[in-house]
Amino acid sequence: MLGMKKQQPAVRSAVGPGMRVLGEVMFQEGLQVDGTVMGNVIAAPGQPSALIVTETGHIEGVVRADQVVIGGTVIGPVESRDSLELLATAHVQGDVRYHTLEMQPGAVIAGQLQPQLTPPPNPGAPEPEEPREEPRETSSAAPAVQAPTLADVIPRQVEPRFDI
Repeated sequence: MLGMKKQQPAVRSAVGPGMRVLGEVMFQEGLQVDGTVMGNVIAAPGQPSALIVTETGHIEGVVRADQVVIGGTVIGPVESRDSLELLATAHVQGDVRYHTLEMQPGAVIAGQLQPQLTPPPNPGAPEPEEPREEPRETSSAAPAVQAPTLADVIPRQVEPRFDI
């Protein structure tokens, strides 16, 4: 971003234009999608990965990789563990999770933007403890004021009495 882009892994696999893949696609390093994938597109964990969806590319399913560049259409959630770049021709229908985001004018997202301020937790790592609330000291200098109740605020209605 802003002229400081990371080096993307080499694109070693491709779904060519006019090609249609039905089912989950798992890849290593880099994948370029020029055709259609009807299923999840997920990068192998543990090594850097990049997914490029070109202007003619279309994915219906979960998308997950370190670096994601979208110029085509994705229908489903997108999770970029590092950077997400949405080109002007990008159309995303689903929630988008990212660490850093670059979005060109004209890109469309129909879903929630969910920035990931910290990396996703490791499945084997222990969960952090919740912070404990410290007891607060109260001053005895001022007497406690009791808030009025609903009965104090709303006047009582008096039923009319007729004596004959």
